[in-house]
Amino acid sequence: MSALGTPERPLAVAIVGAGPSGFYAAEALLKAPGLTARVDLFDRLPTPYGLVRGGVAPDHQKIKSVAAVYERTAQDPRLRFFGAVKLGRDVAADELAARHDAVIYAVGCESDRRMGIPGEELGGSHSATEFVGWYNGHPDHRGRSFNLSASSVAVVGVGNVAMDVTRILARPAEELAGTDIAGYALAALRASKVRTVWLLGRRGPAEAAYSPDEIEEIGELSATDLLVDPAEAVVDEVSRRELADPAVKKKVEYIQKRAGSGTGTKKRRVRLRFRVSPVELLGENGRVSAMRVEKNALMSDGKGGVKAVGAGVFETIKVGLVLRSVGYRGIPLPGVPFDDKSGHIPHVDGRVVSAPGKPVLPGHYVVGWAKRGPSGLIGTNRADSVATVESLIADCRAGALPACADSSLDATLRLLADKKVRALSFADWLKLDALEKAAGSKTGKIREKFTRVEDMLAALPPR
Repeated sequence: MSALGTPERPLAVAIVGAGPSGFYAAEALLKAPGLTARVDLFDRLPTPYGLVRGGVAPDHQKIKSVAAVYERTAQDPRLRFFGAVKLGRDVAADELAARHDAVIYAVGCESDRRMGIPGEELGGSHSATEFVGWYNGHPDHRGRSFNLSASSVAVVGVGNVAMDVTRILARPAEELAGTDIAGYALAALRASKVRTVWLLGRRGPAEAAYSPDEIEEIGELSATDLLVDPAEAVVDEVSRRELADPAVKKKVEYIQKRAGSGTGTKKRRVRLRFRVSPVELLGENGRVSAMRVEKNALMSDGKGGVKAVGAGVFETIKVGLVLRSVGYRGIPLPGVPFDDKSGHIPHVDGRVVSAPGKPVLPGHYVVGWAKRGPSGLIGTNRADSVATVESLIADCRAGALPACADSSLDATLRLLADKKVRALSFADWLKLDALEKAAGSKTGKIREKFTRVEDMLAALPPR
């Protein structure tokens, strides 16, 4: 019998999730020296690339260009893409395991954390995830509606996603007209009455999670002033050690430079606040009308970090729309272990375990946000995926992978055919890609995305 991972018996791996971490895992497998592997890459949507397509802001096209790297991986004849195939609906985890030597979960974090305050259920209170998916034309969120008739909006959180959301609200819509923003979102933003965006961080400027480039981009918007209260730009004594990090120092210096610039002269304003936490959303007729916030004091958390503690001083900010960006979490998948406390798939060195502290489940692996939680940039996923693939290869060479019932090339095709699942190939995606670009060129856009799965399927000829 041929050894596993050889040309005579390639290592067969299923990857669930065709976002950055999934593609980086596929790339690592296909490039691994001394190993012959083949990959079946599944995604619940007909389209690949995950957050690169559905999460990266439309005015960040340079970041989206990484899709060209993923396309080269997808063109490798040892990789097959199965789009519009959802785990738990179309196939089960154990069915994939029975047809592959290993399964890698690259499913990201599809849900968001809540603020846990009174009034959060009012109309006009949304997650940033919804808004990002909406303006990017994600099928899950294209039907959302947001109160852009409000003159003031609050964005809770100061990470890079919050920066994206703020920028899209504060940037003149015409500057987005040539991008791949969803057409309906562009129309809504053109009619937007938003003039003030309150950007709220619970800790100080040294703890803000945004990158230096992201905050500077807000400050450079053509029609928007970035305003900071000088008192809130001060670095607390407990935070001074953070300034040893050059990136933190750069961010703080930028904020302090912007502080005290007055009320601004431009049409719109982003009012960046530090050391404040929402404690209640107030409403009228079932919709958000204001947000009550508490000022915070900062103190050591006893673990080398800084925590915010309510100071008992409150103020009310009138807003008609609230977008929370306070973190993401995974969602449980049928047949896959999930740690509800951490919000991701439990693992040891990328090897899935049945529960924290429990034994490894042989042949099951995890990468990306589903592995480590929502942290890092898109490129961060490469090293993370490589590390998991190294664990998988080590298990393969140690003979630690479970016996596969049917690793034949046709096993997955027969499974989908028996279930009458219409899976889309990468060639199908390239046809959709061309159609989107052609539709966009008619109005001067990079592309006009399909935003409904049924429209994508209808645009492809039946087989």
